[in-house]
Amino acid sequence: MWIVSEQSVWWERYKLVGAGASEIASGVETAVTAGLLNPGEALPPVRDLAERLGVNPNTVAAAYRALRDRGTVETRGRAGTRVRERPGTSTRQRPYAMPAGARDLASGEPDVDLLPDLALPTHIDASRYGYASIESALEEQLRRRLTRNFAEAEPDQASIESAELIAQARPLPVFGALDGIDRLLATHTRPGDKVAVEDPCWGNLLDLLASRGLTAQPMRVDDEGPDPVDLRGALAAGARAVIVTTRAQNPYGAVVSARRCAMLRSILEAHPDVLTIEDDHGADLTPGVPRLLGGVTRQWAYLYSASKSYGPDLRIAVLLGDSDSTDRVAGQLRHTARRVPGLMQEVWATALADEGHDEVLARATQSYADKRAALINELARRGIRAHGASGLNVWIPVPDETAAATGLLARGWAVAPGSWFRIRSEPGIRVTVARLREDEVGELVEALAGALGLSADGARGARRRADADDRVETV
Repeated sequence: MWIVSEQSVWWERYKLVGAGASEIASGVETAVTAGLLNPGEALPPVRDLAERLGVNPNTVAAAYRALRDRGTVETRGRAGTRVRERPGTSTRQRPYAMPAGARDLASGEPDVDLLPDLALPTHIDASRYGYASIESALEEQLRRRLTRNFAEAEPDQASIESAELIAQARPLPVFGALDGIDRLLATHTRPGDKVAVEDPCWGNLLDLLASRGLTAQPMRVDDEGPDPVDLRGALAAGARAVIVTTRAQNPYGAVVSARRCAMLRSILEAHPDVLTIEDDHGADLTPGVPRLLGGVTRQWAYLYSASKSYGPDLRIAVLLGDSDSTDRVAGQLRHTARRVPGLMQEVWATALADEGHDEVLARATQSYADKRAALINELARRGIRAHGASGLNVWIPVPDETAAATGLLARGWAVAPGSWFRIRSEPGIRVTVARLREDEVGELVEALAGALGLSADGARGARRRADADDRVETV
């Protein structure tokens, strides 16, 4: 039983009412969405809430079950029922007031000046419903692009197998990488299932899992990808699916290396029924070839997206996977949107066919690489460690991410706090470098050093500690 004072404070804050399970659940969700009930906060025990509302305890129990199924709360044994860390009724990426003149390095979006100019088709036939799932022009261009992407692969067995799988798979357009992931999870999992994800990882993915009532099993990330020990632990805990970003990992910038890929594949071999999903949204902005896990398990999918390279609002990606997984998603599409509209497919096909766009993408790739390197090197000079092997972002571990983010905002720089992306990993901030000018890097680092309270002596000490850590890791 809650003590009287605790009950009084709770009721004063939330004023929850309702005579039926749906009304009670709706009231809790409203409090969560409004930010009145915070992640990790406890709900009253079933009997206490029933007594307060004057309803049968079974009614409150039914409301809590509905909230669990919708991903709003979770039951933690003796710790009771609590709001999930990523409740399905709200998003962790809450907008905050942007002071006039502040530089926005929080958005995660590409530089508009480094996006190809897209051309609309001169004619599109939208006169009927009975179309194939993919336009022939898009399929032709995707085959050409993917063949080229995998042609540079080193001749190791895993790369050869991955290239063959991709070549044989049937491409299925979806409404972006997140839509593809959502449809795969909808057809392979059910509420309550566990899904292994990177930590930190894309905040929208964590929100998606919560909205489907799925539990995220965190895998720590370093520059080479997910931690094999954590993958093994997630699978031992019963994870039904594994989601990995092959490169340009958001927010960390990791690229799955050949060595790490081999380790992950060897672990997955003992779990052939797990669904493996690989997000390659950074394919056109990252040199080299992706190291894939696909094919180790019976059910697998690879997602290649146009968003970061051709424009976020194009909202199109292609899914390639085993025949059963692809058929399930195609079937779900037929019962909802039917297919990705031909207009969107033709725009992407035209963009892929334009050789001039390849030059634009090459410039964007080099520009983002130069900006990441400039920021990471300047941070290192001040004794601040950072990560960003690929992609649009740099991840900076900090002792207090709230203090770092608010301190930077007060100095005119908006960055993303790590709470948008973390499950259990250490605090940090994400800096999107896409629109950062290289002549601003020094000013940004000075502002961060000020927000962290680093003096020149403190910076030298931090740099010595970082160098010592590097030596230990090397050994």
